[in-house]
Amino acid sequence: MASASPRPSHRRSLRKRRTLVVSAAAVAAAVGAGVLVMNASASPADLYHQVLPTKDGWAASGSGTTGGAKADAAHTFTVSTRAELVKALGSATDTTPRIIKIKGTIDANTNDAGKKVTCADYASGTGYSLSAYLKAFDPSTYGKKAPKGAQETAREAAETKQKKNIVFKVPANTTLVGVPGTKAGVLGGSLTVQNVKNVIIRNLTFADTQDCFPAWDPTDGSSGEWNSNYDAVTLRGATNVWADHNTFTDAPTFDKTEATHYGRKYQVHDGALDITNGSDLVTVERNQFLNHDKTMLIGSSDTDSTGKLRVTIHHNVWKGIVQRAPLARIGQIHLYNNVYDTTTVNGYAPKYSIDSRAKAQVVAERNVWRIPADAKVAKLLSGDGTGSLAGTGNIVNGKATDLVAAYNAANSKKLKTTVNWTPALTAGLQTAVTDLLTDLTGTGTSAAGAGLLP
Repeated sequence: MASASPRPSHRRSLRKRRTLVVSAAAVAAAVGAGVLVMNASASPADLYHQVLPTKDGWAASGSGTTGGAKADAAHTFTVSTRAELVKALGSATDTTPRIIKIKGTIDANTNDAGKKVTCADYASGTGYSLSAYLKAFDPSTYGKKAPKGAQETAREAAETKQKKNIVFKVPANTTLVGVPGTKAGVLGGSLTVQNVKNVIIRNLTFADTQDCFPAWDPTDGSSGEWNSNYDAVTLRGATNVWADHNTFTDAPTFDKTEATHYGRKYQVHDGALDITNGSDLVTVERNQFLNHDKTMLIGSSDTDSTGKLRVTIHHNVWKGIVQRAPLARIGQIHLYNNVYDTTTVNGYAPKYSIDSRAKAQVVAERNVWRIPADAKVAKLLSGDGTGSLAGTGNIVNGKATDLVAAYNAANSKKLKTTVNWTPALTAGLQTAVTDLLTDLTGTGTSAAGAGLLP
């Protein structure tokens, strides 16, 4: 694929890290403790006060991304429950720098007293039931039109109750970090970074973010679809965000276990990490994306914000991913040194890896794919005929491969091979990728995912 001229490696040294094996048991674990005010003073190497390194992707633009590094003692918290997290986040409009250390796994589907809250609890008092909903909007009797009536109103009311409980709004100038060695993360919750600036999210496992009340849309595709809300992490109109060393997974609830209604999968999961509504200057680095369908959406529609949606995605691992790794619209997106394993895992069979559409300007270079022997290289990409995808040095099963040439030879809607920009914020870019797969998926100091930071 065509690209700007190669740049030298600026790989930065990494600290010794511990590894975490992500499992259903680890996800379900939680540690009960109170909100503690911690001393904000620390050495430059302190995990909680670290900032995005210089030139490390688009989020290093301007004043860079520092999160809550300037937090005082009164705005430095350690939290282990949903209620504590809500208290520590405070108001979404409060721009006071804050550091939130998450210790253990926080179950978002709990009440303020820590008691488990179920889908039935959210539905209680609304009049909603799945059986009544299915009867009311059965396409064979209701037709192919948008659901409207008592059961749709009840579904929306139940959804509102769940949303109030599981969505956590992150204010500007915030650092959220998992405490090492505690299996830190959020189970069933959704971090929302909306219309704020300067946020850091690190060392956390985001697991099984479920919508209890998916909506039926009979006009979505030829056969209709069940659509859910709640990304594990969603950026909407957010600027200067650094997501580093996190793990995103549907575990322990895989899509293959979900029921089928109206002939379509009853989909309870939405995105893993979506970057939409004019979000800008984002670096997504050394994360693991596992066991998920619609993984990363950049741009909410073909008319999202021109001049924004600038995102760098590097040194991530994508395995058991169906699609959107990422799906990119409009913006200038740089993907480098990522590892894609397209083996079907836990029922998640791949459709494609990267989709460039709506005039997106994607540079994908020095990434590594491992694909089954019978898989086709042309299936690794997707597009609508308006998107661009440039870049060189991509490897498939150990062999240098021109992905765009393979895709264009098999498709009428061609990907363009030139872009209107040249990536400059490329700290950590490795020109030699022979050991990339081993480094990112192993237990060494370069591995991706949660639980690895010291």
